[in-house]
Amino acid sequence: MRWFLVMIAAVLLNFHLFSVVSASIVKHSPLKGVAKSPVLPPSAYLSTAYYQKSCPNLEAIIHEKVSAWVKRDPTLAPAIIRLHFHDCAVRGCDASILLNHRGSERAAEASRSLRGFTLIDEIKAEVEKQCPKTVSCADILTTAARDATVLAGGPFWEVPFGRKDGKISLAKEANIVPQGHENITSLINYFEKELGLTFVDLVVLSGSHTIGRSTCYSIKQRLYNFNGTRKPDPSMNVNYLNLLKKQCRLDTNYVNLDVTTPRTFDVAYYQNLGKKMGLLSTDQLLYSDVRTTGLVSLMASQPDFFMGQFAVSMVNLGNVNVLVGKNHGEIRLKCNYVNY
Repeated sequence: MRWFLVMIAAVLLNFHLFSVVSASIVKHSPLKGVAKSPVLPPSAYLSTAYYQKSCPNLEAIIHEKVSAWVKRDPTLAPAIIRLHFHDCAVRGCDASILLNHRGSERAAEASRSLRGFTLIDEIKAEVEKQCPKTVSCADILTTAARDATVLAGGPFWEVPFGRKDGKISLAKEANIVPQGHENITSLINYFEKELGLTFVDLVVLSGSHTIGRSTCYSIKQRLYNFNGTRKPDPSMNVNYLNLLKKQCRLDTNYVNLDVTTPRTFDVAYYQNLGKKMGLLSTDQLLYSDVRTTGLVSLMASQPDFFMGQFAVSMVNLGNVNVLVGKNHGEIRLKCNYVNY
């Protein structure tokens, strides 16, 4: 019965994606009813073979660096995945989050807990030695996120290359990135309108919370003053609530996003939601909202299906509003600064 549900879900997902693509083609066609070549999205120009001749050792360089850093500090794996999401969530996957200047995305309040910048800088320095002026910081960050996922026990996927680096980075835009306290409707709208992703991607990418941590400051209201009631969030498991109160004596303390298997990339995150043990309110709401609860239950019971779909959704994320071609973006020589 479970495998029958998986097959049905796969068919529905494929149909949904086909419908989205078909609608996009019709939308961009200037003359309805007239046969015309479809307008391809920028991501269609990305290719897994893009650096095959110009930088054949690229993936080996990135994997070696990410492996060494994650071996020393396992918490860097989820940090790099999160850094990649914050990049793609603003202006698309253009490495704008890496720009380090006054008023940049990196300087925004929403970005203050982001980590992994030094690792990306080290990768870029080595890539420039072997393949000068060839590989974008956007491609490096996207690939590093893939390798971080694999090192944490998650799935592997082929990364299509060819992204260019953006030249604009604004703090005010970074502050619109979801912070873990939004309602499901606003999250779905954000994914669809800002990123061009579906509610399926929302549920699946949220599964990255099977590893990683959050500050106690981010969940303080859930513990003591939920929605101004001066009471805890009633949707939380009581034992879990008491545990978090003990762990969060200071706002600067960290707590695991997955309380059961925090360093293993698995479906325990989804299973915890069914026990009212989601750390962020946005996590727990995925289980209580009729639009997403079915997918949460499916992921919780089908680990292989989750792994496969996570790879698909990460490719979708990495394709968001990419810059391609000679007249869009640049290949930064250093990820922290635009070229001069």
